[in-house]
Amino acid sequence: MRRPAPLPTAPEGKGQKDAASEVETRPRRRERAEAASVVDIESGQPAAPADEAPQPTSTGDVWRAARARRKALRAEIRRFTQRSRRRRIIWLSSIGAVLLLIGGSVAAAYSPLFAVEKITVAGATTLDPAVIEAALADQIGTPLALVDTSEVKAALLAFPLIETYALEAKPPHDLTVRIVERTPVGVIRSDAGYTLVDAAGVALATTSDQPAGQPIIEVEGGVDSTAFESAGLVVRSLPAGIRGALTGVSASTADDVTLTLSTGLTVVWGSAEESGLKALTLSAALNANPGATSIDVTSPKVAVVG
Repeated sequence: MRRPAPLPTAPEGKGQKDAASEVETRPRRRERAEAASVVDIESGQPAAPADEAPQPTSTGDVWRAARARRKALRAEIRRFTQRSRRRRIIWLSSIGAVLLLIGGSVAAAYSPLFAVEKITVAGATTLDPAVIEAALADQIGTPLALVDTSEVKAALLAFPLIETYALEAKPPHDLTVRIVERTPVGVIRSDAGYTLVDAAGVALATTSDQPAGQPIIEVEGGVDSTAFESAGLVVRSLPAGIRGALTGVSASTADDVTLTLSTGLTVVWGSAEESGLKALTLSAALNANPGATSIDVTSPKVAVVG
């Protein structure tokens, strides 16, 4: 049995051929477009299509490309860190200037540029300032910052009348010594003569004759007793007019201080408490009773006149 002949196929039209070729061409065009859009990241040039053979590159081109990348990277880093670098430079410059100023000042202070050339004594009334300045002459030529305070103290201990002192450096070459003299409150009579003392009981001088204007202090227990302490406070609280007329101070305890004036008036003072108010009461009583022989101001509010 014979197989029938195959049916003849219809010939493809022109439109069908064009459509088929278009369908085959589209993927190829897309592939070429994608290949052409690929860019080499390192070189910055379009990458060669996959179906094309890569072009040979020389070592010099690679080296120049790497150097260009490094240069661009450094430029970007400098651009982004410019502000922080400027702040760091300003801070370092300021710190350096301060350190230089401090170092220069310290070096100058300890150098002969600021050595002592003149010593001035201020506050001396009874003492002779020239004598004190001569006692401190060892400090001449010493830098102001290196003046030895222990040597100054040792030199001033030779003057019992000095109670306190303070040093003042006045650059470039002056050193001022400000002193406070002790205030005598009277003399204590002994076999050695008359010893001038202040309110703290410090012996200031001893003479064979009683110093003018200084009362004789007679207390029990000596200068270390509470009676002497109270008597010294009372004398220091007296007004200048009464203090100038004072000839004697006596006390057996801290609460029975008695004063004797050059007019023969006896003042019963009592303790050193409220001495300021007692001094005002005494002045008022003296003005009201110029012929009184005794005045008791133990109670500062009421004076008892005898």
